[in-house]
Amino acid sequence: MSSPRRSAVLSGAHFMDGNHAACEGAIAAGANFAAGYPITPSTEIVERFASRAPLVGATFLQMEDELASSIAILGAAWGGAKAFTVTSGPGFSLMMEHIGFAAMTETPCVFVNVQRGGPSTGLPTLPAQADMMQARWGSHGDYEIIALCPNSPQECFNLMIDAFNFSEQYRNPVLLMMDESVGHMTEKVVIPPADQIDIIPRRYTSKAPSEYLPFKPASDDVPEMARVGEGYHFHVTGLTHDEHGYPSMEWQTQEALVGRLVGKIRAHADDLTRTEEKQLEDAEIVLVAYGISSRVALWALQKAREEGLRVGLLRPIVVWPFPEKRIRELAQRVKAFVVVELNYGQMVREVERAAAGRARTILVPHAGGAVHPPESIVKVLREVGS
Repeated sequence: MSSPRRSAVLSGAHFMDGNHAACEGAIAAGANFAAGYPITPSTEIVERFASRAPLVGATFLQMEDELASSIAILGAAWGGAKAFTVTSGPGFSLMMEHIGFAAMTETPCVFVNVQRGGPSTGLPTLPAQADMMQARWGSHGDYEIIALCPNSPQECFNLMIDAFNFSEQYRNPVLLMMDESVGHMTEKVVIPPADQIDIIPRRYTSKAPSEYLPFKPASDDVPEMARVGEGYHFHVTGLTHDEHGYPSMEWQTQEALVGRLVGKIRAHADDLTRTEEKQLEDAEIVLVAYGISSRVALWALQKAREEGLRVGLLRPIVVWPFPEKRIRELAQRVKAFVVVELNYGQMVREVERAAAGRARTILVPHAGGAVHPPESIVKVLREVGS
């Protein structure tokens, strides 16, 4: 008989949208619990998971709101599940407290945000990319986040698997920052057989219960977890805690704990960095774009090249940690970065910071509701290249 996970994976070529592909990526990654509250334009992900769950041995709970959804997945993760939730706009704002709680308690889990126009209720059915800084800094206190940004249904599938793998590898909440256009875009998605999909398992301890400390880090600063119901005792709290998991209000404990929470991600920033690069070898101007904006920017790149402008494209795929080292390298030899975002200026600030004055940084903003008119990008490229 085939394993439950193998039979759950719908291997083959499919024609599906990004939301459905993200759901299939979660299932392929071994997700067996999701909690959510319907919100446009993300609802199709959990609708599909709800229909697939009984067939793959998983559980879906429709909760009363986003707060309940985000705390439910944390409890499920500590109970042994691979868990995720899905939201957009106002729901993402409500989940911020529990993203911080997940970072503090080192709970492996995935949050999916299919971005839409805001602020407030905004444009529920139309795209934007204005949650990127909220993804990084939305919860209070010092912590690090991992966030990925797909630009196609295929990447929605692929990066959902990566999101779960990163969450297990670093015991950290991971965000998949989609946008409405990618979520509702329908394209070919190739799903490989389960035995060709690399999955990082949960880091369970092999120590005896008497020797186990739930927040004692391994050599890479990431603690091992323990299986519930096998004699292990552990305390999970959002308070500053020691290696036993018990609250400690000493500044030394805070420094050791928060330093490790931040350090375990920063120390592996190079391992986490992932970008796509096009025609950068001779580029004088670098387009920086992510998600749906990167696809519009690619058209602008091709048009600019036809006009003799030496333009390249840098697409961050992992947006947090930000690929600042690559920006610094490029800033040594290019004249400008042109940043294309469906917002009024968020990731452009990171580009400008990393460029450190060595190259100009120009934003091509858009309030959302639609993608950029490609000619608006080309116009800026002409002005910068003249």
